[in-house]
Amino acid sequence: ELIIENVKYAPSHGQYKLYIVDEVHMLSNSSFNALLKTLEEPPAHVKFVFATTDVQKVPTTILSRCQRFDLKRIPTALIARHLLHIAEKEQVTLTVPAAETIARGAEGGMRDAESMLDQLVAFCGQTIDEPDVLSVFGFTARETVAGLCDQLLAGDASAALGTVHEQAEGGKDLSRLMSDLITHLRNLLVAKADPKGVRDELCEDSLIALTEQASRVEMSKLLELIEQFAAAEGRMKWAPNKKMHFEIAVIRAIQTLSQTTLDEVLETLAALRNGEAPPVRNKPAAPLPTRAAPEKRDARPTVAVGPSAPAAKAEPAPRAQAAPVAAPEPTPAAPIDTAVAPEPPADPVPVAVPEPEPEPVLISEIPARAEEQPPLAPAAPSPPAAEKPKEPEEAAQPAQTQEFWPALISRVRQNRKLISAWVESGALTEIKGDIVLVAFPSDQAFAMDFLHKSHRGFLEEIASELLGRPVTMRFNLQEGLVVQPTPPEPEKPAAPPVDHVADFKNDPLIRRALELFRAEIQPV
Repeated sequence: ELIIENVKYAPSHGQYKLYIVDEVHMLSNSSFNALLKTLEEPPAHVKFVFATTDVQKVPTTILSRCQRFDLKRIPTALIARHLLHIAEKEQVTLTVPAAETIARGAEGGMRDAESMLDQLVAFCGQTIDEPDVLSVFGFTARETVAGLCDQLLAGDASAALGTVHEQAEGGKDLSRLMSDLITHLRNLLVAKADPKGVRDELCEDSLIALTEQASRVEMSKLLELIEQFAAAEGRMKWAPNKKMHFEIAVIRAIQTLSQTTLDEVLETLAALRNGEAPPVRNKPAAPLPTRAAPEKRDARPTVAVGPSAPAAKAEPAPRAQAAPVAAPEPTPAAPIDTAVAPEPPADPVPVAVPEPEPEPVLISEIPARAEEQPPLAPAAPSPPAAEKPKEPEEAAQPAQTQEFWPALISRVRQNRKLISAWVESGALTEIKGDIVLVAFPSDQAFAMDFLHKSHRGFLEEIASELLGRPVTMRFNLQEGLVVQPTPPEPEKPAAPPVDHVADFKNDPLIRRALELFRAEIQPV
């Protein structure tokens, strides 16, 4: 009523009368109705300014007669620059970190920032530093929040809980710390999605550190962390023990970062099926102990398969030239330097032989045993002479089978450990010429199919190197086959026993996913 009565009179000084009503939504409906007539036909010398933080509570009849201006939050960097300008004019020494801390605490409100600066001048005098702001208002330093986030990304639960305990013992408001942590995670998310979105809110140094930290975590993980901490913040408002809820949220966040989503498992398995390298993902957990690098293939000692093969060669001789057809004596095959990956050896039988027989089975590049081969006649050999090389090969077949398969498994363990368990589920049955037959029990059909489709070329390459000639591997199922386990490497721990209780855990595809992601199956 006072406003309605006073608007009738012209201003005593100036051209207009200006009425500013703050939090106008708090007026009652009767007050709005009484003011409505004045708003419909205001005097020419009267101006009304209505301010509110809850415009939905203002009646539509009032809003329709006003010009609406939505005021947005002021960027943090702009507030900090304005506070430094005020401090310079008032001859107050205000450091840049202190101004940024005040601007962050104001949450986009210039009036709140100026009020906080007035309180700091009253408490601290003419010199204000960042510790003063943190001490007076209970804020948390930006470095502390960033350090806590670093500990979460590193999976260091002990250090993260220690930071929470230190802040609680220092009298800091844990609800405020939780809010600052959520804001920091939000800045990481925005910096990862749109780096330009946080340039107006942070200084240059803070922006560089934030960008580096954002590169170490995926967006999906950040979204999960923000949701978890936001839920914990809601519980902390009404909980008497805020520290307990904060600690639970920290531990749960570290567990979330160490888990692998179903989408990541499917993407990795799809890449493996296509023969591609699995996608490299950021690992938030603490780094695992580094394993010793496997020895180089060319530095591994060679082992001969055969009853009378030589154990080692001190000084290998150069490759001998092929003998002419009418040579009176046979030309023995020369050993090959084990430090160089050899090509498939040429046929050691002279050209006059109509159908050359396969060479004895070798591991690495051990030469054929010349002392076991019968001497060749000067003229074209007769058919019985051509059949004689078969006898030593067939006699050496059991020893070749026993030595070749463990050597192949050892090579697979060194070069492609993920499929070693599947290869070991089969057994070598026969080496016949350039055909290597491998049998699998009837319950390992999936492992046989997967090796045949995805890793057959890799296994044939290893077998060809071990045998010294190109070979083809064939797989089949055999009822009642009992596979003898291959002993582990001396320097490596024994493989854990396979659990055959649950069919799901026994699935080779699931086992491979568990090993690849270092995960475990937990009940939901």
